[in-house]
Amino acid sequence: MYLGIDCGTQGTKALILDIHSGKVLGEGSAAHRLISGANGRREQDPADWLLAFEQATAQALQQAGVAGSEILGIGVSGQQHGLVLLDAKGEVLRPAKLWCDTESTAENAHLLDFLGGDSGSLERLGVAIAPGYTVSKLLWTRDHHPEVFGRIAHILLPHDYLNYWLTGRACAEYGDASGSGYFNVRTRTWDTELLELIDPEGALVRALPELIESDRCVGSIRPEIAERLGLNPWALVASGGGDNMMGAIGTGNIAPGAITMSLGTSGTVYAYADQPRVSPHPQVATFCSSSGGWLPLICTMNLTNASGAIRDLLGLDVETFGALVGEAPIGAGGVLMLPFLNGERVPALPLATASLHGLTSDNLTRANLCRAVVEGTTFGLRYGLDLLKDSGIRSDSIRLIGGGAKSATWRQIVADIMGAPVACPQHTEAAALGAAIQAAWCVSHQHGEALSLQSLCERCVSLDDARSAEPDELRSRAYEGVYQRYREQVRALQ
Repeated sequence: MYLGIDCGTQGTKALILDIHSGKVLGEGSAAHRLISGANGRREQDPADWLLAFEQATAQALQQAGVAGSEILGIGVSGQQHGLVLLDAKGEVLRPAKLWCDTESTAENAHLLDFLGGDSGSLERLGVAIAPGYTVSKLLWTRDHHPEVFGRIAHILLPHDYLNYWLTGRACAEYGDASGSGYFNVRTRTWDTELLELIDPEGALVRALPELIESDRCVGSIRPEIAERLGLNPWALVASGGGDNMMGAIGTGNIAPGAITMSLGTSGTVYAYADQPRVSPHPQVATFCSSSGGWLPLICTMNLTNASGAIRDLLGLDVETFGALVGEAPIGAGGVLMLPFLNGERVPALPLATASLHGLTSDNLTRANLCRAVVEGTTFGLRYGLDLLKDSGIRSDSIRLIGGGAKSATWRQIVADIMGAPVACPQHTEAAALGAAIQAAWCVSHQHGEALSLQSLCERCVSLDDARSAEPDELRSRAYEGVYQRYREQVRALQ
C-alpha cells in the first residue's frame, strides 16, 4: 500500500493505492485557507498544509479500511513555484507565497531585464521566468522583509517543505525545481550565480536543498510524524514533485505522444519529451519531468477560479451552473469573456484584468455569462496547445483531469474547441495518484527491485470510457470563428 498526497491551492487530497491490484482503496481531503491582498498577494500558512495532510490521510485510511502500518511509501505532490522559508531551527519564517501571487511582478521584471529578457532567460535557464516563479519572491522578500531575509536557512518549494516535515531532510527533485527560476533545465543544476545577484553574501546559495533524482527516496518518515499520522514508522518518503509532474505520472503521460490537460484552479497543458528541446515561445516552460525526462508545459492563471467567480456572483450551485452552460449556444450569443481575473501567463498578459465583450440587452443572460466564462478559459488552453504544437509537440488525444473535467458539458466543449478526442482517467485526482505511483517506483529502487515506472502506470492508470468526448466537426468549425475573435481581443491587449 502506498500513500499519495497532493497539496494544492484549495486543499490537500490523499489516496491509498494498492499497486498489486492497481486500485485506489480510499481517498480523503481537507481545505486550505488563502491569504489574499488587493496588491496581488496570495499566500498560505504552511501549518495549514500539515493539518490538512493529517486530516486527509486519516480519511483515506478509514475509507480504505487498512491500517497505517501497511503503508510502505509516501509520495507528495505540491503546487509549483511557492516559496517556503525556514530558519536554522527549521521553523517557518513567514506565510508561503504561492504560484498565483503576483505581488512580486516588479521584481520579476527586474530579474528578467538582468537576464536579457525572455530570450536571455531561455538561453540561460531553458525557461523564461514569469511572475509567480519562486526567484522573484526571494528578491521581494529581501526588499520588503529584510529581517526575514537575514534569517533564511532553507529555501523550499511546497512539496520540498512537506518532505522536510516528514523526514527532516531538505531535498529537491528536478521537476519541481524547474519552476523555481534559479534552475537550469538542460543541465539539471541550480543557477547559483543568479541567487548571488540577489544575495552577494551567498546565504541563499547555502540555503538551497540537495538535488536528487526522481526515482530516489528522500528518507524514512520521522518517528514522531509516523505516530501523528498513524503510519508505518519504516515507511519511505519518495522524491515527490510538482503537481503537474505528478499529474503526468497519474495520467500515464511518461512517453512521447500523450497530452494532459488540467481543468483546475489554473489550467495546464503538458506533454512528455525525452530531450530538453527548449521552445522558442517564452510561454512554453520546458520543465523537467518527475519521471526522468522533460515536460513542456503551458499554464494559464485563470480557470475554475474564474468559473467559480461567475457561479458565486450569480448565486448558482455547480449543477445549475452546468445546466446553464449547456443551455447557451456556441459563442454565448455573442458574449466573449477574457477571464484574466489574476492577470494571465498564457497569453502573456500579467497586468491584464478580466473583461466582457459584445454585451447587448438581448444577450445579457445568466446562461450566456456562464457559457462565456467556460469558453473564455478554454480558449486560453487552446492558445497554449497551439504554442505546444508549434514547438513540435504532437498528439492525437487529450487526457483531461481536474475539477472541471467532472462536467460532461465542459469535456465536450474542450473536445470541440481543441478538435481532438478527450479521455478522462478513472481517477481524476491524477496528482495524488501519480505521487503514490512514484512512491512505489522510488521504494522499489531503494530495495533494489527497480520496478519500471511504465509497468506501474499500465497497472494503476486506466481510462473511463463513460467520460470520454469526441469532437464534432460542425461545432469545431463554429468554435474556430469565436476563438479567432478571442485572439483578436488578446492581440489588442498585447
